[in-house]
Order: sequence, then C-alpha cells, then structure tokens
Amino acid sequence: MKLLKHTLFSIFCIIFFSCGTDSSKEKTPEEIENERYDVSLKEKLGAFSPLPLTAQTELNVSSPAKIRLGHNLYFDKQLSKEGNISCNSCHNLETFGVDNLANSPGDEGKNGDRNSPTVLNAALHSTQFWDGRAKNVEEQAGMPILNPIEMAIPNESFLIDRLSKDEKYKKLFSEAFPNQNNPINYENLRLAIASFERELITPSRFDDYLKGNVNALTLQEKKGLSSFINIGCTTCHAGEILGGNMFQKFGIHKNYWELTKSKTIDEGKFKVTGIESDKHVFKVPSLRNIEKTHPYFHDGSITSLEEAVEIMAIAQLNYNLSKDEKTNIVAFLKTLTGAVPIVYQKAP
Repeated sequence: MKLLKHTLFSIFCIIFFSCGTDSSKEKTPEEIENERYDVSLKEKLGAFSPLPLTAQTELNVSSPAKIRLGHNLYFDKQLSKEGNISCNSCHNLETFGVDNLANSPGDEGKNGDRNSPTVLNAALHSTQFWDGRAKNVEEQAGMPILNPIEMAIPNESFLIDRLSKDEKYKKLFSEAFPNQNNPINYENLRLAIASFERELITPSRFDDYLKGNVNALTLQEKKGLSSFINIGCTTCHAGEILGGNMFQKFGIHKNYWELTKSKTIDEGKFKVTGIESDKHVFKVPSLRNIEKTHPYFHDGSITSLEEAVEIMAIAQLNYNLSKDEKTNIVAFLKTLTGAVPIVYQKAP
C-alpha cells in the first residue's frame, strides 16, 4: 500500500510540474514578434555577408614583420614634411579610424576639402577616396604623404632618404622584405602600411546575427534592419561592409546641398573624370562603425546620425521616414559598431 501511495504521489508530481513547466514556456508577445521578424528577415539577409577575419590579398602577401613595419609607419610623424602629423592624426585608431572633424588639417595646418573617411575595413572597399582615384589601399597609402595639403612630403626620395638614416627602419624594412638588397623604398613603404591596414577589420553584433545568433540583435534593432531593407537602403549599402563598392550620385531626388546646407558644392567624381554624368557622384561609404565616424558625408556637413539617415532617405529614395522608422534604423546602424584591435590602437 505504501508503495502504491508513493507511486501515485510521484505520478501526481510529474503531471503537476510538467503542466507548470509547459505554462512557463508560453511565449510573450515580444518573443513572438521577435521570432516573426527573424523569419521575415532570414529571407532578406542575402544582401549582406559577415566580415572576414582579415582583408589580406595575394597581391600584397602579408607577414608579421610587414605588419609590424606598417604599424610603425602608420604612427610615425616622419612621414610628414615638418613632422606635425602621421597617418593616425587624421585616421585615429582610438576613435574608430577618424578624427571626427569635418575637414582635417595637414602638416602645415591647412584643411583638406573633403572629410577623412575611416581606415577601418577600408581594405574591403572596391576603390579608395571619395572619388575612387586609388584602386586599393596599397595605392592609397602613398598618396596623402605626397599631397601638398596633407603630409606635404615633396617627393618619394625625400622620405626614403629620411627613413634610411633611421636605424629602427633599417632593421624593420630588412625584416619585412628579407630578400631585397635595398628594402627601404617607396613601394615597400606603401605595401607595409597597406598590410597593416588590412588587419583593421571590425566585426560586430550584426555579424553574429548574420551567422545565425538570433539573440544578437534586439527587437528594435531587427525592426530597424527590416525598415533599412524594405525602403531600399540595401540598393547601395549591402555586402560585407554595407557600402564601399559602388558609386552613386548624392542627391538623386533632391540636391544634397539643399538638405545638408553645405558651404561648398562638390562635383565629386567629375573632378577626376571630367564626365558630365559624374557630377556629384561619390563612392558610397561603408556603414560599418557609422555610429562613431561622424561628421557625415563627403564634406562632414552633418554631425547627427539621425539627421544623416533622414537626409539620405529623402535625397536618395524620395522617402520621408516616420519617427519610429528613423529611431529603429539608427538603432540597427549602431549594431555595426565593432572594436578596433587594442594592439593596433596605439603606436608600437
């Protein structure tokens, strides 16, 4: 009898607590909405892909020694004529690869005419600069050094003579290019800086979501991602870095300067090509780390991310965002903020 009573009690407990457990698993309205967005978004995420670990290329085979040399050069003010600035001055790795200024001052204190874009993930762009005049970071790395407004080095030989007198660089160049008789040359300088920049990749929570972690984004961020896709932002901002791989006219539906109140009307790619259809055409910027890389646009005319999002919707898509859409899209864009490798944030 005692055994029977014990058995009946055990069965009762199992049934009671099983029912309680089932009840506790009932989903909240927010969980149900979360799942609905996950299902809806899953079919649309093909526009994106996760960031790679690095952006190395066979055209510039990397090595720890080459990266170490590039790291040193990136932070060295010897690369400017009067020694006032380094690459890091305009592309500060402690502040997400930018200086947060509309226009950056060069070696002599004169400002450039365009906003300095972030160097983070730049190696994944199809071209470099706002007008695409450099085909990759290897080509780009040597250009600001010789620009009279930027680093103002008068010619390649001037800089190579300077670095050749530095015992540290005699060692670093020899280690990075061990099979060369005269490794301290301008081409190797460009390759080393580019090799370092190719390490500056910043994955974020959005990459976790793309890889299948549905909990990586909040419901609001998923709503923002959904709006971002549905209103057409992915026409230009797609792929690994959500942009950076095509050119587009800024102001398809309305002149950009009427919205940004820009002091100067920049003709964009037209300055390089002279082709009429290239007027006001710029390389589409990457949205990676966009939360931290203000001010925005080619001239740094807008400081608020919310305002920049609103302007883009009007100028490029002829669309007026609702307050909720704007708030949610900005929330999504903040999921693109990654982390600069700590080892690279300061001079070696």
